[in-house]
Amino acid sequence: MAGQIPQRFLDDLLARVDVVEVVGERVKLKKAGRNYSGLCPFHQEKTPSFTVSADKQFYHCFGCGAHGNALGFLMEYDKLRFPEAVEQLAGRLGLEVPREGADDPRAQARERKRKEGVNLLELAAGFFRERLKMSEGQGARHYLERRGLSPEVQQAFGIGYAPDDWEALKRHLAERGISDAVQVEYGLLVHREESGRTYDRFRDRVMFPIRDIKGRTIAFGGRVLGDAKPKYLNSPETPVFHKGRELYGLYEARQADHRLERLVIVEGYMDVVALAQFGIRNAVATLGTSASEEHLTRMFRMVSEVVFCFDGDRAGRQAASRALETVLPLMIDGRQARFLFLPEGEDPDTLVRREGAEAFQDRITCANPLSEFLFEQAAAGRDLARVEDRERYASQVLAALARLPDGVLKSLMLSELSRRTGVKAADFSALLARSTATEAAASREAAGDAAPAESAGVPEGPPPLGQSGAPAARSGGALSLAARALQLLVHEPALVARLPEEDDWCPEEDADGRLCREVIRLLRAGRYRSAQVLLAHFHGSAEGERLAALARRELLIPREARGAELEGLVAHFRRTRQRRSPQEEIDALLARERGGERLSREEKQRLMALLTELHG
Repeated sequence: MAGQIPQRFLDDLLARVDVVEVVGERVKLKKAGRNYSGLCPFHQEKTPSFTVSADKQFYHCFGCGAHGNALGFLMEYDKLRFPEAVEQLAGRLGLEVPREGADDPRAQARERKRKEGVNLLELAAGFFRERLKMSEGQGARHYLERRGLSPEVQQAFGIGYAPDDWEALKRHLAERGISDAVQVEYGLLVHREESGRTYDRFRDRVMFPIRDIKGRTIAFGGRVLGDAKPKYLNSPETPVFHKGRELYGLYEARQADHRLERLVIVEGYMDVVALAQFGIRNAVATLGTSASEEHLTRMFRMVSEVVFCFDGDRAGRQAASRALETVLPLMIDGRQARFLFLPEGEDPDTLVRREGAEAFQDRITCANPLSEFLFEQAAAGRDLARVEDRERYASQVLAALARLPDGVLKSLMLSELSRRTGVKAADFSALLARSTATEAAASREAAGDAAPAESAGVPEGPPPLGQSGAPAARSGGALSLAARALQLLVHEPALVARLPEEDDWCPEEDADGRLCREVIRLLRAGRYRSAQVLLAHFHGSAEGERLAALARRELLIPREARGAELEGLVAHFRRTRQRRSPQEEIDALLARERGGERLSREEKQRLMALLTELHG
């Protein structure tokens, strides 16, 4: 259900739930004085360093630093989004989660539609499983037996069979009152406009249900038994299925091991299922697309290591290059990506059957780290004894490193590039900084952005100062001015009291400025009093990643100077805005609206006032 969860409900919920019980259901705890201790579920350890305090209703690991309350533990351990974790805690107490603004008819209609689709697809999944057991499913059963899939693995993945009949599923669902139009909408029927006829999309295929993280069926993949084309057929995009977001086998991998630390990305359903048959239960597959940033972000929320598995041919190498480009911006410290290339002519399904699970696991363990693959790829076809080839090699690696987030990995790779080329690491760092500054300046020029050149590390004037004269924090690379304000609010939400009533000072053409407005509205509404709960609200989104990155950065401004610093930033933005012409402000607001963003009531009023002023 849509709508914000009131802070008063969250406070009451956390006061009534015992964190010791929640953690104890998932981690073996022993009494240790006034606290409880056990092996940390978030990293491998032999000596307990994980403690849970009944008095403080808090958990903390002295080994890896994981900490939080019962809500945070569910989100981290069960990999739940914030609303899902609240629902689960509330369910323990038999409470219904209230929602502010949940009476919005459009939100209610969307929720009804989502539930309708999931229920329909679960009915279809049950139909396919039953047909696999019947006489018409004999061919499919023989196929699965030849592939060596045990009944246990078939059951774990919910595998079924779509009969060789144009309308078998259509009739089954129609008998349960489900119209053809709804079946078409959720990808189960195909509609031919020229004839008006509808018929089953999946026929004479082994069926693999695609499940979301909660185990609900949201789509299907079908593997043909004979030589018909296409060999694999997926559900189309529907209101509940977006192939660029979902991963086949992710739910099953989490069911097999709640303490997953590594995921292996393979190509198809049979690769995932065949590896599972041999005890390798951490494989997932994209659904007819390359691994997207959204796929990888989702995986890195669950595990610290992702292994890409490719064929060893030219196409596999090209796919690996695309994967490298996608994963580079996500490689914050603590994450690891590896690249596994299989012998030519082999796929995970055939290879694991030929050489066994242990040998395949060894291949995964020994897969190329991202750093080695990057250096190897840049060196391919080049004679590094020649100065010109060495220059192209270094330029290609530097271009990749420019996409890496600042951190230890980036520093180590610059040092390694220095060792391999004989150029000082400091020289490469300077080249990288200049390149980044040039790109940032070009982006601002293209966008018509007149903000100070902060990303170059050379601002056009002195940074805005608070009344104390303290400069804004610079840690791990300079932040934009809007990001500085946002960072102050993330570290100290109570500073919202120092802001003016109107939020029109936030630069609306800046993503951080727009996020700053949203954060201010949440803080003003009284729902999110702590940084932890604020981050939990945005958990799993791009905005959440941005706020978490700002929260991780050390804030060097003394606590007593932070309020004045924030006021100084607001004053700077207001001066900048006053210098903008009404037409520039109108253009900026209209551009946001054309881009699909909904303006706030205050922004709409401002737009009308500007239009009236301009046109009389």
